[in-house]
Amino acid sequence: MKTKQKIINQAIESYNRSGVTNVTSRDLAQSLQMSHGNLEYHFPNKEAILMAIYKQMKKDISKVYEEKETAADPFLLFNELLLSLETFHEKYSFFNLDVLEISRNYGEVNALLKKTFQVRKEQMTLFYERFREKGYFEEEIIPGLYRRLQHTIRILITFWNSQQEVLPYFAREQKGTMSTYIWELLLPHMTENGLKAHNQLVNKKKVKV
Repeated sequence: MKTKQKIINQAIESYNRSGVTNVTSRDLAQSLQMSHGNLEYHFPNKEAILMAIYKQMKKDISKVYEEKETAADPFLLFNELLLSLETFHEKYSFFNLDVLEISRNYGEVNALLKKTFQVRKEQMTLFYERFREKGYFEEEIIPGLYRRLQHTIRILITFWNSQQEVLPYFAREQKGTMSTYIWELLLPHMTENGLKAHNQLVNKKKVKV
């Protein structure tokens, strides 16, 4: 494995364990048993490390958002996306936990974040359009309802790890994954056909309830 990738992997592990602000480049160098100067040769500062991690994250998550079978049921594809996001967030848990700190202090990373959020918004919108094309959703009772619902789900995805840290008592009392909560937000808006498609996923144990 190349030195740069070793540094990236160690940074992810250290940031996940201690948080971005609590890990210095000297800490990383020590954990890798290399000199601080050698580490700075590859990554001159923390933002350079975060940029490298973010590019790796972007590559990983882009694969998750790509639809493998456009003819497949959109609920099945959406559920696969949610399950993949849970795994992705576990791998890079520090990023969502420290997203506000990162966006405030690292301008280059923040600029990429904003561009990526816009792309993800458009990709998620395509899913909802397919839901409606399939007749899985009722008509909006309030104009703009489904756009706001999409935004609510984006908030939940982004801050899922944070709420588990801040509200651990609730996480213990209310068992459920991120996917469970998102499906429960969608259920009240489903048509009979939508509920039938959702139940098929539940019966096949694709959806956790």
